[in-house]
Amino acid sequence: MKDLVSLLNVFTLLSLMAVGGGTAVIPEMQHETVTVHHWVTDTQFAAIYSLGQLAPGPNMTMVGIIGYHAAGVAGFLLVLFAFYFPASLLTYGVSYIWDRYRENPWREAVQRGLAPITIGLMLAGVYAVGKTASFNLDRPLWFNGVTLGFGLAIVLLLFWKRINPALLILTCGVLGWFILR
Repeated sequence: MKDLVSLLNVFTLLSLMAVGGGTAVIPEMQHETVTVHHWVTDTQFAAIYSLGQLAPGPNMTMVGIIGYHAAGVAGFLLVLFAFYFPASLLTYGVSYIWDRYRENPWREAVQRGLAPITIGLMLAGVYAVGKTASFNLDRPLWFNGVTLGFGLAIVLLLFWKRINPALLILTCGVLGWFILR
């Protein structure tokens, strides 16, 4: 029961902090779920995040898997509710105000102010997951070099060509299985 209350508290707060999307709260989610509550390990978190990116539908459905690890089916359902419902209510309320004051000059100022914050939060999420997935002091140095090389190769490919990221994830997963097993 204690885990369910903790899950509700953590994921409700994360829901309300997710300015610009769920990716913006990845560093805090990783800190809470791995370091503070120990619901999953760093490696599990990176794998769950990768699955969320690969699976069809909203990529933040991955939070349900964390809830399942912490408290079974009840944790799964509670975390999905806690992560999506508060943000939905907040979005509904803000959209009403946003439309009502569409001619007001403060609206554009708020929008311009939130853009760099959103980008910064998303970059912090990429850094947190990339660091966990690509570099781990518990693994041999050559292993970290290979995973870091995969990460850099994906970044370069995405900047150079328009390739479906799901295909890159699958390709790197297969290559990693052969090279790193």
